[in-house]
Amino acid sequence: MQAPPVRATALPSLTDALRVVESLLMSGGQRTARRNAWNSVLEDRRRARDRVEAQAFLERSADRR
Repeated sequence: MQAPPVRATALPSLTDALRVVESLLMSGGQRTARRNAWNSVLEDRRRARDRVEAQAFLERSADRR
């Protein structure tokens, strides 16, 4: 008895599936604008996290004096 054949193609990820739906529902310009907006949100979050870390570092440094 032989084992069943292995699938050669991977199942698409949820992200890939959402991108396909997005491409069907929106024009190219809207897609680009939405992606740019999301990238801006992620960058703002990263900068905010960096500010919090820098503030904590400065407070720890001031306490050591």
